[in-house]
Amino acid sequence: MLDKSCKEFIELLSSKAPVPGGGGASAYVGALGMALGCMVGNLTLGKKKYADVEEDIKELLHKSEEIIQELNDLVEKDAKAFYPLSQAYGLSVNTPEEKESKEAALQQALTEATLVPLQIAEVCKKAIDLHQLYAEKGTRIAISDVGVGVAFCKAALQGAKLNVLINTALMKDEELKKVVLKRLEEIESAGIKKADFIYEQVEKMLGGK
Repeated sequence: MLDKSCKEFIELLSSKAPVPGGGGASAYVGALGMALGCMVGNLTLGKKKYADVEEDIKELLHKSEEIIQELNDLVEKDAKAFYPLSQAYGLSVNTPEEKESKEAALQQALTEATLVPLQIAEVCKKAIDLHQLYAEKGTRIAISDVGVGVAFCKAALQGAKLNVLINTALMKDEELKKVVLKRLEEIESAGIKKADFIYEQVEKMLGGK
């Protein structure tokens, strides 16, 4: 998916094609958010004023680049996970046998289509955590980009959440559903709270409320 140009990706996203969808778009937005954090880190390197945190920033950049790669991979993984589900939705239900076959195909496809956006949410939470360090140690001249980056990652986490919920709503494996929703709640609770805190801190640094 990301081998396409930005324009092609947006055009495909806006079409009626089954992929990419909200999950892949969320992963992409999360990668953009983490990239903004990286930009702040790279602008901090080599500055005398920040010499004491140079090694910390280098380590932070390494972790950030890993997260970007994870999210890039998840754009593709989400497309691969959702496509079988979209095919299952289109199966005929003219006979009891067809109805049973469609339901079995749906349930099988739902598992992967649910776990991938859950993973996207998890990685976005890690990206939010790193933005806190950029806010604390990064150059002040680009502090606004920390705020933008964490806002992107928060939106990506929330987008991933909705893609989990639309699938768990149809899931008949109650045990898996329970595990997924519990983990999703944990990720969201910690991630959104921290993202809001970082954004508010950046806003204050910029003379906002």
